[in-house]
Amino acid sequence: MSPNRCLDIWWWTFLFLSFSIGLKFKKYGAAAVGLGLLLAASGIHTIHSFVTIMGTWIIIKISPKYSHYLTLGWTFSYLLFFHNFTSFKFPQTTHLTKSVQLLLTLKMVSIAHDVQEFIQVKEQEVTSNAIGVIPEIPGLPEILCYSYCYVGLMTGLFYRYRTYYDWLNQPNPSEIPTWKPLLYRLVMMPVFATMFLAVSYICPPEFVENVAFYEKGLYFRLFYMMPVSFVFRMRNYLTWYGAESACITAGLGAYPTWANSKPGRGPTQLAYICDCCPIPESSDVETGCVAYDYETIRNIDPYGTEFCIKVKDGIHCWNMTVQWWFYQYTYKNMSFLPRAIRYAWTMAISAYWHGLRPGYHLSFLTIPLCLVAEEAMEDGFLRHLSPSGRICANWTHRLLKMRAYDYVCVGFLLRSFEGTIHYWSSVHYCVHVGAVSFLVIGKTMGALHE
Repeated sequence: MSPNRCLDIWWWTFLFLSFSIGLKFKKYGAAAVGLGLLLAASGIHTIHSFVTIMGTWIIIKISPKYSHYLTLGWTFSYLLFFHNFTSFKFPQTTHLTKSVQLLLTLKMVSIAHDVQEFIQVKEQEVTSNAIGVIPEIPGLPEILCYSYCYVGLMTGLFYRYRTYYDWLNQPNPSEIPTWKPLLYRLVMMPVFATMFLAVSYICPPEFVENVAFYEKGLYFRLFYMMPVSFVFRMRNYLTWYGAESACITAGLGAYPTWANSKPGRGPTQLAYICDCCPIPESSDVETGCVAYDYETIRNIDPYGTEFCIKVKDGIHCWNMTVQWWFYQYTYKNMSFLPRAIRYAWTMAISAYWHGLRPGYHLSFLTIPLCLVAEEAMEDGFLRHLSPSGRICANWTHRLLKMRAYDYVCVGFLLRSFEGTIHYWSSVHYCVHVGAVSFLVIGKTMGALHE
């Protein structure tokens, strides 16, 4: 059996166990289950997560006011060691270990920011609940339980400590709906699985690494990046719907609809997070039932990813909870820089977070070029079109957006510098050339309109 098939079996076994546990465990039980599954899947490599957690707890204990900066430095420095782990003659880390470590890095930085916000609010003598920050600084048991909670542990879905805290303290968990939001995902998952298996069988992504692939014609090489990207998207849709389903069966991330929750962030309405504000008793006057949603743990919007118009919109629909983290803790922190520089900075950090493979960096740093080209064309050309012209332009834009995704995806999957450059050169760097061309055209036409 191939390593990838073994990985898939482990992954889906973990998701199945997450579904079956459901509402039975919270705090210590959920953490014990998560730690047990992690030990079974990763063995000795579990030490990476423990070292990261202990380092973060020590930082919060010693310097809570500056813990957000120190934890960011600590966790991302440890990532450098983690990504180079095998270079030090240590055993090979597993893909599941990497998934846990990447998510744990985001969680530790987020909890340190929550602590810093709590300190700031306390100094200003403002009620912490009034702005939705954590009610108290978590101790080591709380950090360990949050970190090892089985929900979303290995499946690429981020949620804040405040979301976890609200889950532990849900007043009426039995009233929170699970089947209706779960059913849609359970219906779609076999569809994604079927498309993944069918297309990966007909057009195996690994064929791009074969010498015979480059003996094919240009049009074939251009075409082939579409099924490669399609297989990648289907697998992630399947995985993330599974992760969301695990959260739903546990009730994690469930908030009343009027809280206006956002992926990753959680509730945004003051009425929900402020104890002194009047909270609506129900969303349905006739039945007296509160309507809930799971927007906080929504990690993927397949329809938006496939059919949105812009590259920028597609980013907002993909890996949504993690995208919120990068926006909140990297992009916003560089607000004094030009937008193009902030795009590049955020994508560079995201590439580093994924790993040190050159293909990650080449692919992620192609995205800022596409974004600035989109903005230039919008300002210089698209906004001046007639309604009918804009409709045609939107369809063309949508087609080009998907080809940009395909092009970047191949580089991401090939990982190596040589492999990525070999493929991109074989299709004449079409997306890079196109993005630069649109950037120049957009800037030129914008100058002419002025």
